[in-house]
Amino acid sequence: MLKRGEEMQRDLWTSLLLVWITCVPYSSMAPLNNQSQSLQMASAMIPRNRPSEGQRILSRAKRGWVWNQMFVLEEFSGPDPILVGRLHTDLDVGTKNIKYVLAGEGAGTIFAISERTGDIHAMKRLDREEKAEYTLTAQVIDRDTNQPLEPPSEFIIKVQDINDNPPQFIEGPYKGSVPEMSQVGTSVTRVTATDADDPVYGNSARLVYSILEGQPYFSIDQTTAIIRVALAGMDREMREEYLVVIQAKDMGGHMGGLSGTTTVTVTLTDINDNPPKFSKGSYEFTIAEDLGIGKPGGRVKANDRDIGENAKSTYSIIGGDERDVFEIVTDAQTQEGILRLKKPLDFESKKSYNLTVVATNIRADSITGGPYMDQATVKIIVEDADEPPVFTKFTYLFDVHENAATNTVIGAVAARDQDAPHSQVRYFIDRHTDLERQFNINVDDGKITLAKPLDRETDMWHNITVTAAEVRNHSQISRAIVAIKVLDINDNAPEFATEYEAFLCENGKPGQVIQTISAVDKDNPSQGHTFHYRLEMLNNPNFTIKNNLDNSISVLAKHDSFRRQKQETYLLPIVVTDNGEPPMSSTNTLTIRVCGCSRDGFVQSCNVEAFVLPIGLSMGALIAILACVILLLGRSFQHLGKRMKNQTFELRHKNEENIIRYDDEGGGEEDTEAFDIATLQNPDGINGYLPRKDIKPDLQFMPRQGQHCCLKGGGGAFFNLLRET
Repeated sequence: MLKRGEEMQRDLWTSLLLVWITCVPYSSMAPLNNQSQSLQMASAMIPRNRPSEGQRILSRAKRGWVWNQMFVLEEFSGPDPILVGRLHTDLDVGTKNIKYVLAGEGAGTIFAISERTGDIHAMKRLDREEKAEYTLTAQVIDRDTNQPLEPPSEFIIKVQDINDNPPQFIEGPYKGSVPEMSQVGTSVTRVTATDADDPVYGNSARLVYSILEGQPYFSIDQTTAIIRVALAGMDREMREEYLVVIQAKDMGGHMGGLSGTTTVTVTLTDINDNPPKFSKGSYEFTIAEDLGIGKPGGRVKANDRDIGENAKSTYSIIGGDERDVFEIVTDAQTQEGILRLKKPLDFESKKSYNLTVVATNIRADSITGGPYMDQATVKIIVEDADEPPVFTKFTYLFDVHENAATNTVIGAVAARDQDAPHSQVRYFIDRHTDLERQFNINVDDGKITLAKPLDRETDMWHNITVTAAEVRNHSQISRAIVAIKVLDINDNAPEFATEYEAFLCENGKPGQVIQTISAVDKDNPSQGHTFHYRLEMLNNPNFTIKNNLDNSISVLAKHDSFRRQKQETYLLPIVVTDNGEPPMSSTNTLTIRVCGCSRDGFVQSCNVEAFVLPIGLSMGALIAILACVILLLGRSFQHLGKRMKNQTFELRHKNEENIIRYDDEGGGEEDTEAFDIATLQNPDGINGYLPRKDIKPDLQFMPRQGQHCCLKGGGGAFFNLLRET
């Protein structure tokens, strides 16, 4: 602000100097800086025109000024160049041959200097808005030698502003908005004009705003250009848009100033100041009683002069719907209230309704204090429709025993035509739900009977669909589900839960449990299953059973003299009886195999063995025995090979036609099973020997204690052991 004030003060002094130069003759002055040789400048802005005849010639004394600025008015033109100012030096006393030289911006093109007098003229018309000042350099030189007589001096020529540019609204035309019913003084919008003239010199750029069109509705602040509401109670529903013409004038609005205009379109925005209004006070609709749930039965409309959210309404039923049959919702597109059914209509029970419907604005307004509402009466007339028969139940549940005879009545369904004529009804079974045709129905009374015997163990439930159709209109039908439960009778005997196979150790103890047996029954008695077990041979010498009190039994051995060589397998028939009426029983056979077991009771072999190795033979002894056997067999094959080779050699030399064939074959599987390798793996078993599978021994070989082969006597000892045995 301080800098701007200094500039304004300087421009003011400049203006006073120009006035002084224009009105007072020139005169020379000494330099202000007290230099004896300095360039002095005098500024003038009067054109050097020749006086016409009859004009009084005025003599004006020249006056020099020591200053670093000159001034020239913009847009000033005449027949002759415009005198801007004069340069003068103290060396110019009229006797020396000196020359003034000008350099810098516009020198020689825009500005010219007289070499002898130092007068500077503007050769062209200047525009301050194009360029406001020019910086030039002046110097005095000797005309004869062209040597400078003084150092160059720099000065500025300023283009002084005149009011030659009108105000302009660069951003126009403008748009503004204000809520309807706004109070006086409410701000609408603001406009801005610019002026290219110098804002710090005179009033050329001092703007004043005014309204040319738009009164008395709006006003404008002449300085800030803010447009405000000038008339209260402007209603959007009466007039929504206004065109306001704004003028900006320079020179502070005084006469002679230039001006510019712009337009402002002001729109009144809506507020919720109008209530919804039904187009009619009462409505009447006829709705068929068979109209589906959620289907529209009629439409009402409340109009609102407002727009947007302020015009939206919600509808509700406030009376006449004690049964809660109807609802009303708003159509978002049309803003209509749609009457819909929440429950089915029944012409026979209620033939009409009188509803009170209310339309209420959704949003309240802070200015008017809404929301608003309106109400109307809606009369609903229920129209009778031909409806299908109605079953007394949606689902029927019947039961029947699985041994029931054909044509037994299982149950009955019933349906009734609710319409006034009360048409007779016929009943049918949907055969898609009874593909095997196990049931029949009486078309007149709806009784369901059994067509085929039922088996609960095959299907415990049967679900069929029964159709009821009106006699006078076969298209009016309804359906009901009938669930039939098949009740159980005791028609299945119990049996073993699985196919049991038991194993009995030869070294078992009397009373040892051989197998635990349980039973199952396809029947399902209400009191649960209770099974009774007994042996078919009551006094079985080998086995007995024990009741475990949990519907299972344990099979026990009676003695310890079971031997595989005597009997390998025992078949034990067991009779199982249920507790039904009448009781059902079945005989199931348990297979018991006699096996050789280890001392700990683990089954090792269940085959009859050909021979028995000594008891207590260690693994090392068995390996030694096997090595002896292999050694003997190897020597035998070696001797046999040499003998065959010699015989072949002799035959080749005697007669090549003689061919000797050796037809010795191995024992095959018999040889591999003659000695079971499992014996070597279980040397500590009581009966740890395995028989050949293809034969049964006639004699039972008993093991001999304390005999070991191949430990001291080699292969001979082994064969001696076999011979002695």
